[in-house]
Amino acid sequence: MFSMVTGFMNYGQQTVRAARYIGQSFMITLSHANRLPVTIQYPYEKLITAERFRGRIHFEFDKCIACEVCVRVCPIDLPVVDWKLETDIRKKRLLNYSIDFGICIFCGNCVEYCPTNCLSMTEEYELSTYDRHELNYNQIALGRLPMSVIDDYTIRTILNSPQIKKSKSLD
Repeated sequence: MFSMVTGFMNYGQQTVRAARYIGQSFMITLSHANRLPVTIQYPYEKLITAERFRGRIHFEFDKCIACEVCVRVCPIDLPVVDWKLETDIRKKRLLNYSIDFGICIFCGNCVEYCPTNCLSMTEEYELSTYDRHELNYNQIALGRLPMSVIDDYTIRTILNSPQIKKSKSLD
């Protein structure tokens, strides 16, 4: 008889605990529902990306030794490296280098394993176009550095969401 009473008491405590957790979850949901939306006017206001954001790849033609490590470590064999063997000096000479960003998964393996650091990730995240063939960047397009969002005077920068909460709490 005693074990049956303690069993009912444990069941009652578990039921109350579960109801409390459901109530807390519901209160969190309601607090998010009452929040006002934050509208970003896209071309004129842009988010500041995180420090470790992986955007478009930047390529430095002069540093590349055409070793093709980037092609070997890419999960989809994406970078196209054209080179010619110079027989008199027994070295490769880079002719063309291109990456199709319509296919790229932005994993960053090519940047991590490049022995000469000729590849780097930029903070550019606006790779949108109407024709997918325009996303195939050659060494000239890859060599252009995008303008930093922070340095562009025509754009008002918006901080990421944790920073927005901090700034609103300061007001």
